[in-house]
Amino acid sequence: MPEEAWIEVLSAVDRTYADLVDYQEQLERQNARLQDMQAFLTSILASVSDVLIVLDRAGRIEQVSASLLARSGARAQALTGQDVARLVPPEDAARLAEVLDRLRADRRPAVLELALATPDGPEPLELSVAPRLDDRGRVAGFVLTGRPLGELRRAYAELTESHDALKSAQSLLVRNEKLASLGRLLAGVAHELNNPISFVYANAHALDRYVGKFETYFARVQDGASREDLVTLREQLRLDREITNLRQATQGARDGAERVRDIVEDLRRLSSDGAGERVSFDLAETARVAAHWVLRGAKEAPALTIDGPGTVQAWGRPGHIQQIVMNLVQNAVDAVEGRKGGAVTLTLAAEAGRARLTVSDNGPGVPAEVRASIFDPFFTTKSVGRGTGLGLSISLKIAEEHGGHLTLQDRPGSGAAFLLDLPAQGISG
Repeated sequence: MPEEAWIEVLSAVDRTYADLVDYQEQLERQNARLQDMQAFLTSILASVSDVLIVLDRAGRIEQVSASLLARSGARAQALTGQDVARLVPPEDAARLAEVLDRLRADRRPAVLELALATPDGPEPLELSVAPRLDDRGRVAGFVLTGRPLGELRRAYAELTESHDALKSAQSLLVRNEKLASLGRLLAGVAHELNNPISFVYANAHALDRYVGKFETYFARVQDGASREDLVTLREQLRLDREITNLRQATQGARDGAERVRDIVEDLRRLSSDGAGERVSFDLAETARVAAHWVLRGAKEAPALTIDGPGTVQAWGRPGHIQQIVMNLVQNAVDAVEGRKGGAVTLTLAAEAGRARLTVSDNGPGVPAEVRASIFDPFFTTKSVGRGTGLGLSISLKIAEEHGGHLTLQDRPGSGAAFLLDLPAQGISG
């Protein structure tokens, strides 16, 4: 019996020893993990550029980042266990203590501005204060992170400067797109103005010649020439025929001047910036003027067809809508350039309180792989120097600002077609 008892005791000792060895191994593994974690946290505290302060529940310093030590000029050993109020001027210490008291109660992070005491004087900080919770959800301490406001202000100033530069570049690109569209029309404008001006100029020369003949005749009348001499002079000068020509020259000069007036009026409407109040306008007339001016500037003008009602009322700024139509028609003209039988069609419709204009062509159409990107800024399928890639993007934005839509229609194998949909009248109330 005693022998069996000893065997049992020895067995229990072996089991206890084995457990102790196992516990020792677990403790060593946990200790290694703690050391790794401590090294990890130490590396973070040493590398972060922002100020970082770890406090216990009472507001005493447990750990600080190397960036704070560099700014405050203190050593970590000198700060550990000290009240955080030591790091800030007296006027900010009370505000910080108030924030910590509130976080102990509601546990909600807070942000405040205060100064960090440094050898060179107070340095403003934007400080974020968050509670540290234990495994039971109670506040065990606090974590304070902050960045000097000087750096934040510099970063904000740089961001503002970059944003202003971006807006300026965007405005410049939009202006260049408008100038590019206008430049493509200059040849047509010069031709349109040259014809009636040349007509007026030629008639003015004819009028000057007729005036000379009549001056000669009336000078002889004042000199007292006889009737027979005046009749002879009248026949020599062919005054009867010249009177008829004079009327024709006067009418021709008037027609030429009126043509110039009409061209200038079209240009005035074309160049309108569309500022001011939105109005009810004729989409059909706006589209007609815009399309004809684009075709006047084209090297090889395709056939233009305008279908639908003669008048379609829409609501908006005519100058802006005219820019959309010019962009769409110019794209259609470019698409059929060099193609035999190239044609551009404008189809107008008014239905369900909406005004609709479809601009289509019989060109190659829009490939399926680029349809999703067709309205993206700077996207273009044209060769270098033929476009900025902003025309459709700007047109889409203008249409949406008017409460409308600009969409690419699905017409496989039948060229491209864009639908501009606008409200027919303003929304009341």
